[in-house]
Amino acid sequence: MYEELVDEIIAGRRLTREDDVSFLINGDLEDLKKGADRIRAALCGNRVNLCTIINGRGGRCSENCKFCAQSAHHHTGAKEYDFLDIDEIVAACKKNEKNGAHKFSIVTAGRSLSTKDFELAVEAYKKMHEECPGIDLCGSHGLLNEDQFRRLKESGVTMYHENLETSRRYFPYICTTHTIDEKIECIKAAQRVGLRICSGGIIGMGESWEDRLDMAFDLAELGIDSIPLNALMPIKGTPLEDLPQLSEEDILRTVAMYRFINPTADVRLAAGRTLMAENGKEAFFPEPMRR
Repeated sequence: MYEELVDEIIAGRRLTREDDVSFLINGDLEDLKKGADRIRAALCGNRVNLCTIINGRGGRCSENCKFCAQSAHHHTGAKEYDFLDIDEIVAACKKNEKNGAHKFSIVTAGRSLSTKDFELAVEAYKKMHEECPGIDLCGSHGLLNEDQFRRLKESGVTMYHENLETSRRYFPYICTTHTIDEKIECIKAAQRVGLRICSGGIIGMGESWEDRLDMAFDLAELGIDSIPLNALMPIKGTPLEDLPQLSEEDILRTVAMYRFINPTADVRLAAGRTLMAENGKEAFFPEPMRR
């Protein structure tokens, strides 16, 4: 049904907010998946890119994101600890490199990093860059500034992670301690120093399909390289604890939607993979392989 549009996207066309994309919400799911498969195969190839993380600092986050177990505003029983020992981080990186991961990231709870923790992160990245040459390094440390991003890049980091989480319209319903504009400026600052960007969000937080579309276009307009899609796994003690889990069909439609709008990005399945058969295999394999 969408063969002509798929051909145009493969040839270089990009969907914009001015296009009628209602078919992504209302169209036949099987047709959408087949179209997304063709786009992926043509523009990204039949490859798997695995990203692994270590939680470098846990809990006590000042921000009030409604989905997050590590926010100090919620009571989830999440572990709280200071920045991990650098040798422990490097050992985890080596283990993941040995097991075939392509990327490794330190993720820290909190709006940003203190001066002390930032220096520890830089030291850890330098050591991993020297001792783990076969793995790309990514950082996820909140709202850093351009000088800090430059330091990270000099230490061996090639990609920075900062999720938009949801659409501009819906963001204030999810978080009020920082804005989506602060996130976007953070992303642009990282891009200015030459870092590639990993940015996506969470679906199933009560947003509409139009909100999911808006975030997809926001990411396309920012030129995001890697898009992790998370399906909300409601956590007891957070304001979203009673929300129902998404269906597999909704997750698969969202993946197809993001592929049509971001045809060359690495679309990743993050949290919520267990809500789908075989951890979401059907979201990525082309039709001839789906047997």
